[in-house]
Amino acid sequence: MATKVWLALLCCFPVACRGAVADRGGPPAAIRDSAGVRIVENERSAETSRLGWRVGPEPSVSIGALEGEEPYLLHWATARMLPDGRIAVANGGSDEVRVFDPSGRHVATWGGQGEGPGEFSGLTQVARWPGDSLVAWYSHGRSMSVFDASGNFGRSFSLQSAETESWLRPRPVEARPDGTILSLNDPEGADTAVVEIRDGEGALSASLGTHPNMIVFVETDEYGNRELSSPAYGPALRLALWGELVAVGHTSRYEIRAFRADGSLARIVRRDDALRAPVQADLGPFVEAQMSMLSESGFPAEMLPDARRSLESTPLSETFPAFSRIVADATGYLWVREYDYPREERPAQLWSVFDREGRMLGFVETPRRLGILEIGEDYLLCSTRDDFGVQFIQVWPLDRSATGS
Repeated sequence: MATKVWLALLCCFPVACRGAVADRGGPPAAIRDSAGVRIVENERSAETSRLGWRVGPEPSVSIGALEGEEPYLLHWATARMLPDGRIAVANGGSDEVRVFDPSGRHVATWGGQGEGPGEFSGLTQVARWPGDSLVAWYSHGRSMSVFDASGNFGRSFSLQSAETESWLRPRPVEARPDGTILSLNDPEGADTAVVEIRDGEGALSASLGTHPNMIVFVETDEYGNRELSSPAYGPALRLALWGELVAVGHTSRYEIRAFRADGSLARIVRRDDALRAPVQADLGPFVEAQMSMLSESGFPAEMLPDARRSLESTPLSETFPAFSRIVADATGYLWVREYDYPREERPAQLWSVFDREGRMLGFVETPRRLGILEIGEDYLLCSTRDDFGVQFIQVWPLDRSATGS
């Protein structure tokens, strides 16, 4: 039996050609325009080359503890930096927004578990909102609430849909400080998803179309129950708000499409990349990684043996993903994380950085075990865990002044 969904809980003719160019020492890029769409074809540089940007040797702020005062005990937390340097932590374990000053000292707690105004059930994320306000989403993205800079509740709303079935309702992915919401409609069991842009009331502003998502197999057991599965190392859809654009990539190939606010395609960014196929020896690391996620998530211990047997029968994807993640930073650069092949561990996470036009500048390293939540002009806001599984929200300094090598 392949991996089940509950285990995961855990074209046109060119009209102009600009030839090959290089930017700031990065690899050559062929740029052309095709029917109003800018196409940027990047060559891949040697993996040993570096852009020169450096992450500090240790975090400047670290929030979290194994034991101690409750606000510092984090469970299923994510975070965003507020305009005044405070850090808003969405602590999913307690359904609270915990606010820390720039030094990491707890100063306020907003919300809490419940169904009243300003309360949450299933808090998942926070983001900056117009002015100095903040928006939080919860109940699997079904609801969003707005708070002012002091934590006073303003209003709640949900993403509006013409469909009445709850399983067809869109969910937020990211939000901009101007009130723009990037949403995704990916019904369970579907191998495609609809990407949309919404306004600050949750109403549809533009559709970016239907895009391939995870490869999904649907099976029916002897009792007639549907079981959904996907291959090991299968491709997936990746999204990011990239300046005024929306970046959409599918990890089956190294290609990222950037859409305007009206839903039209503005740019296609590609990079030479030879896809590799996994072999049977790669299944073991996949199984262990999934089992570790299940254990950390509190999956019932008595069900773990069945989960392992199911994972061990998971089919392999035809190829490894071309990349892992895409993240846009505060200055308009796009960071694409290189895929880490099993049994070939890198000493650090490796990212390809692209400029605002989509030209690759070079590679940047970030420390292992850091889950990047936000990239500012001079910092990384991250989530990490220590050897005991204790979660921390940390700020790491980022120096962009160095030259590449």
